[in-house]
Amino acid sequence: MKYSRATNYALHTMVYLMSAPRGKTVGVDQLAKAQDLSPTYLSKILTKLVKAGLIESTPGVKGGYSIARNSSDISFLDVIQAIEGMTTLFSCSMEHQESRNGECMIENVMIDAEEKLREELDKKYISEIAKQMEAKREEKNRVNHSH
Repeated sequence: MKYSRATNYALHTMVYLMSAPRGKTVGVDQLAKAQDLSPTYLSKILTKLVKAGLIESTPGVKGGYSIARNSSDISFLDVIQAIEGMTTLFSCSMEHQESRNGECMIENVMIDAEEKLREELDKKYISEIAKQMEAKREEKNRVNHSH
């Protein structure tokens, strides 16, 4: 299975925002630089995340983006659906349909598998990754300061 690059960047952006100090906004330029992206491209991704209610945008000089709701409630699935939408990854091509009563049995298997994937992604939270990354950063700082 393959998700778009936008989904990849959205997931990384969410982890970055969760790592920011609580109550602090992060500007689009800083977010784009962290991922080596153009701010224009990242802005389109951020707009989808705002529309989905995952992040909020604060306008003005001191403005930027921040997590909009309890970060421990935001799953991988929330972010993926904000970017990709709710469409299925597979659809049966009618001319190759192994059909019984007009039903595509291959599509049924694929949709079932996608549902299991969605259930799994819905149980995985972005905040868990942010905590793991923060712990690694702290460990690295401890090692560097002990030399």
